Amino acid sequence: MQVHPSPAVSPVSIALWRQLQGAAGVVMAVRGGQSMTPALESVAAPLRPGVQALAFHALRRLGRAEALRQQLAKRPPPAEADALLCLALALACAPEDAPYSAHTLVDQAVEAAKRGEATLHQASFINGCLRRFLREQDALMALTEKSPQAVWNHPQWWIDRVRKDHPAHWQAVLRANNRRAPLILRVNARKTTQAQYLQGLSAMNIGASAVGAHGVVLDEARAVASLPGFAEGHFSVQDAAAQLAAPLLLDGLAGPGRLRILDACAAPGGKTAHLLELLDADVTALDIDARRCERIDQNLARLGLQAAVVAADAGRPEDWWDGRPYDAILLDAPCTASGIVRRHPDVRWLRRPGDIAQLAQVQQRLLATLWPLVRPGGRLLYCTCSVFTAEGAQQAEDFAARHLDARALPAPGHLLPQDNAQALPGDTLIREHDGFYYALFEKRGA
Repeated sequence: MQVHPSPAVSPVSIALWRQLQGAAGVVMAVRGGQSMTPALESVAAPLRPGVQALAFHALRRLGRAEALRQQLAKRPPPAEADALLCLALALACAPEDAPYSAHTLVDQAVEAAKRGEATLHQASFINGCLRRFLREQDALMALTEKSPQAVWNHPQWWIDRVRKDHPAHWQAVLRANNRRAPLILRVNARKTTQAQYLQGLSAMNIGASAVGAHGVVLDEARAVASLPGFAEGHFSVQDAAAQLAAPLLLDGLAGPGRLRILDACAAPGGKTAHLLELLDADVTALDIDARRCERIDQNLARLGLQAAVVAADAGRPEDWWDGRPYDAILLDAPCTASGIVRRHPDVRWLRRPGDIAQLAQVQQRLLATLWPLVRPGGRLLYCTCSVFTAEGAQQAEDFAARHLDARALPAPGHLLPQDNAQALPGDTLIREHDGFYYALFEKRGA
């Protein structure tokens, strides 16, 4: 999944109350079950950068904000007013990290309420709640410390699940989820090298450092298109954990001729491109969404790469498979996206406990369906951007138990989103990454 970190708050030339109105609309949409991405697309283009920055900030502190609102008003106001109030509380409750002073936020939040048709009659209520928060902030914050959802800014079921799955690391995972993710690039090995690209960034006074074999992490996020070499295809945006997929699948893989590789669930094409950057091979990029397949084509064209892009359901090979086995299959399966919460802070509020089991069934079906398409001696790499073991270690263990012809090869397993460096197979060390899971299987010979 290709994602971008939230930008800095937009210039003050756009009134803050207008940005707050837009961000409150995004918060309300997420509460209603809508992903943040389409909610932002409905915001006017000049407002969008500021609205996105404020909404990202608020969604990382929504648990605390809701607990504060419960202290300030036992009965929630109408949805539009509650979204605006919680947005303002989320922005004001951590002054050391707030984009504006608390008094400015209160003043502009009340102005936003006054100028909104659905919130006009709640302006006095919002003003009263926020003014009380400023007066009693320490006491109110102390009261919310009793709520794990407020402390960790995740739903209670999510906290419980991470604690159960990773008892030694659950706090580090939740803390990492509440921090902004850096912008990480993958250098296109066909056009430049990691060292050369870092040198080019340094010449433009852009701070960056190496991460992994092909990655570059920027000290500060920037507009991607403004970076050197973007139009020429010198890099792609891809997290360091996702950059492990192509090398894992290809390392030591050999065939009688030119390798045939399937990237199932491929959109937007980051891993497809990485495979082609590392090896001349016949790669098929498959995705069920035709519009997302267009993004694969666009990304490959910018990078100067070619693959067979097919819009079809990976779970129905009869619709697209030519009957010839693959040397390798990469299955980046649909999942809860619980490992990329720092890049998509809305995910934690959108997911429901039942989603894990439902998606695990999809993953199991895809594994069982695609495994027969691998030739003897070939490989299948299973990965998800999830920290839940039901979508990772448990899924891999169940697959191995059902398929005695599958031999597990060294793979990282669960990578948790935290700042501590983790050693990987081959003595690779990555310091900065999202949450991910990898399992690699080789098919035993006939």
